[in-house]
Amino acid sequence: MPLVRIDLSADRPAAQRRAIADGVHHALVEAIGIPADDRFQIVTPHAAGELIFDPSYLGVDRRDVVYIQITLVQGRSRELKLELYRRITERLTQAGVRAEDVTITLVETALDGWSVGNGKAQLVELGTVPGADLVAESVAPDDPGAPEPSGL
Repeated sequence: MPLVRIDLSADRPAAQRRAIADGVHHALVEAIGIPADDRFQIVTPHAAGELIFDPSYLGVDRRDVVYIQITLVQGRSRELKLELYRRITERLTQAGVRAEDVTITLVETALDGWSVGNGKAQLVELGTVPGADLVAESVAPDDPGAPEPSGL
């Protein structure tokens, strides 16, 4: 159950904002196999000056950034994440966003990091996530993509 936050300029028309949200959702379905009805998104338009970014960080020519933050259950491989980035960017360019303006971050959580209603941890009760065939049971400790232990 990914939760998607999309932050973008209020100057983008409502129809384009919807196309961006649709594009992110379709990319999640295609790349990581979430169910089509697993859609939870927050789209926030911002006034001029509220989206602050360096226009050339890491050699990328940014002009009108669209920030996409996806919170999802941990365990997808680096390859799946890279495919997700590619598909989101491809879908957003179809919606009229320059590829250079797409910034994506993933926030990964454990199964017990979710309650989707009724005060229950449904994913813990299920013991998995929908589309789990693309989520690893665990990440090997020698995997360079494995998260560092938090120390907590």
